Amino acid sequence: MTFVPANDGIAKLKPYQPGKPMSELERELGLTDIVKLASNENPLGCSEKVQQAVAAELAEIGRYPDGGGYILKAQVAKQFAVGLDQITLGNGSNDLLEMFARAFVSDKDSVVYSQHAFAVYALVTQAINAQAIEVPAKGFAHDLDAMAAAVQDNTKLIFIANPNNPTGTWFEEAEFERFMQKVPSHVLVVLDEAYVEYFPENFNSLKFLSQYDNLIISRTLSKCYGLAALRVGFALASAEVTDYLNRIRQPFNVNHLAMVAGVAALQDEDFIEKSRVTNKAGMAQLEAGFKALGLNYVPSRANFLLVDVQADPAQTFNALLKEGVIVRPVGIPNHLRVSIGTEAENAKFLTALAKVLSLEATA
Repeated sequence: MTFVPANDGIAKLKPYQPGKPMSELERELGLTDIVKLASNENPLGCSEKVQQAVAAELAEIGRYPDGGGYILKAQVAKQFAVGLDQITLGNGSNDLLEMFARAFVSDKDSVVYSQHAFAVYALVTQAINAQAIEVPAKGFAHDLDAMAAAVQDNTKLIFIANPNNPTGTWFEEAEFERFMQKVPSHVLVVLDEAYVEYFPENFNSLKFLSQYDNLIISRTLSKCYGLAALRVGFALASAEVTDYLNRIRQPFNVNHLAMVAGVAALQDEDFIEKSRVTNKAGMAQLEAGFKALGLNYVPSRANFLLVDVQADPAQTFNALLKEGVIVRPVGIPNHLRVSIGTEAENAKFLTALAKVLSLEATA
């Protein structure tokens, strides 16, 4: 049998590296008291209402889910005041990001995204062998003016994130509106809002949907809503854009238990508020800890912080593993990303960080 090579984009692709799971660290080092602050998960888990809703539907595992996702779409439509024909469901937001590229970009087109942005933007661009236009960041943030200026005649898609992962940086509504006014109407703009629920007062993207037919808003229930294991996301866009997305969306891409959990999670506003309070307290704890250790960090509007460890991040990461703490190297020199955990988890991380860096906290 003659081997058939993959297309050029796939052949050159380096797979996405997820955070190290706790079970792997247990096997490697025999540790049991492990703190995982690597994947921006909600340290509270999910709400009890979600657990109850899922438990009540376990008998339905033998049946296929509703391919149209009506119950989840109906909740999203009600909660965010959009039409059912404006919603695309995804197996997490990663599924959606790939869908956007596959639906609208060919190998003759270009995609614009920022330096220090979510790794998946580059991966999906590479996978379809499109031209990648990576715009230098402004500090650690998106330079929206430069991104608008980078649009070429063959540009079909722009990925931007607010807040941005892995830096936690953000932009305001006025800056975004100036950006959208500069982008040609035939270029689709993907606004990735995986972390928007943590600081909702910062930005209201929904009001821009009716103004810009080339805007796609991408959201996930993996972070603040605590459904990371179930993989649930959704996109909001014009009916025309949504129609194209749903033509290539895989049938049953969101399973029944995930949809049931998604509805319950979206309805549980008390849990979301508790998650916000926990996150803000944890962020303050880590910020104070970094300051006491003399370490700089990037201010964040997400559920993680990017900290300058003043050392090789790979070595620091490995040293922290031996202390039972999992964080995340993100390819930025001297920096590690740490998810905000519970008070005890944050404290364990700060103690371990001081130890591996040979630093002493000041009062």
